[in-house]
Amino acid sequence: GGFSALKKAMSMAPMEIINEIIDAKLLGRGGASYPAGKKWKQLYEIEGDPKYIVCNADEGEPGTFKDRYLLDRNCWLVLEGMIIAAYATGSSKGILYLRGEYASLKEKISAAIHELERKHFLGDNILGGNFSFSIELHMGAGAYICGEESALLESIEGKRGVPRNKPPFPVSSGLQNMPTLIQNVETFANIPQILRYGS
Repeated sequence: GGFSALKKAMSMAPMEIINEIIDAKLLGRGGASYPAGKKWKQLYEIEGDPKYIVCNADEGEPGTFKDRYLLDRNCWLVLEGMIIAAYATGSSKGILYLRGEYASLKEKISAAIHELERKHFLGDNILGGNFSFSIELHMGAGAYICGEESALLESIEGKRGVPRNKPPFPVSSGLQNMPTLIQNVETFANIPQILRYGS
């Protein structure tokens, strides 16, 4: 789609985008089926900078490979979803946390990020506007528990990957104690489709 969903998103108000995600009834993949749009709205309503977007690609359940498949076949879709989420919530920094065992995907995803930077879909003044967003690829170390969102944040911060006590939840106090949206690979991959075709 040539990032047509991102182009469309940048012509919309943030709450218009968030309402599309809410109306689509897109759910998180964490087991609690928490509505993605509700999480986006919570982050949007929090003031402060920076806000973070984190893609949880630490797929560790035995026999699962949907995230690996999506990242291998169409990492562009996932990255576009992250950029749209950042635009809608006012976030400036993104991290894609890749499972250590998926090291074979590192080069492909890194190349995609660099190409998006060259084509002004990432970096400063995306598509000539006043929206700036960067994505960093972070490799996990193979710890199963880091699939849990707060343990994942601890790992990114260079600490031992153990879950945090909640509350506070990451949306209000996440990475570096700043507001953070964490979503699964599959959740982000759905975002461009919702923007293209409607909720």
